[in-house]
Amino acid sequence: MNLPKDPVMLLSFVNTYLRDRHPSLEDFCQSYDISQESLVSALEAIDYHYDPEKKRFL
Repeated sequence: MNLPKDPVMLLSFVNTYLRDRHPSLEDFCQSYDISQESLVSALEAIDYHYDPEKKRFL
């Protein structure tokens, strides 16, 4: 599956999948074979940061 290229769509996709299908950000990244660092960087570019306690980007 290809991840959305648009950062806002990516944010929605990632948060939904973290909520519904994956126990952690690490698991999500492994499942989609993507770099956690690049994902975090892409979402930090639109001022969203990962909160491990809430298991989502805020």
